[in-house]
Amino acid sequence: MKVAIVEDETLASNYLKTLLLRQEHLPIEDIVILSSVKEATAFFLSNKVDLIFMDIHLGDGKSLEIFEHIEIKSPIIFTTAYDSYAIQVFKQFTIDYILKPFTSEELEDALLKFKEINKHYEIIPTLNSLAKIENEGDDASKDRFLVNNGHKLKSIEKEQIAYFVASGKHLFLHTFDNNSYIYDDTIKDIISKLDTKTFFKVNRKYIINIKSVSDIIKHNSQKIELKLIPTPEDDAPILVSKNHILDLKTWLS
Repeated sequence: MKVAIVEDETLASNYLKTLLLRQEHLPIEDIVILSSVKEATAFFLSNKVDLIFMDIHLGDGKSLEIFEHIEIKSPIIFTTAYDSYAIQVFKQFTIDYILKPFTSEELEDALLKFKEINKHYEIIPTLNSLAKIENEGDDASKDRFLVNNGHKLKSIEKEQIAYFVASGKHLFLHTFDNNSYIYDDTIKDIISKLDTKTFFKVNRKYIINIKSVSDIIKHNSQKIELKLIPTPEDDAPILVSKNHILDLKTWLS
């Protein structure tokens, strides 16, 4: 059988490939590694595989965006570093998942489940149901945000959030009491789930709460800098994108 791994982290994809080649439950003949939404979309457009391992967050977007462009009928085992509400969706609709970092035993359990699922697997209804729940609440702002806090889960009220900041592949939620948590989303997607009277997307890195703004520095008509509280760990100036300056002024007033 042929397997595809959709994963943008080389260490993670190589680790998974090694475990797949060592296991004895399924006769795997070929493994292809795809590292982005763009690459995976192009590959699945003209190629078929028997099983797909797919990370949720890739460097160029969410892997679910692949299904907006092409139809995939292969069973999928999602891999994720985030223990979020989406996990319950995968369980409900019989898409399996592996929570990173995973062991060889957890992988083998997923493969055994795949063998059973594959007998009556229908990917289209599954993905449609997943997409529906993934997009629930897009028309209404979220009041609470669930984050990991060590070995516990913590629900944070929107009033506690000073700003969201994107750093590398992760999105961090920073609170007014100066705590920071990884939040399972992207800067692009989270803005549609926030109260626009309270939150504003400053640039590709920051979404801020209006109460976090301590100073507004106007360098010129095309350059505005914001000072925030609590002060971000990154010392780089927070500049408003030129295209957002007019919207910022409207939001502030």
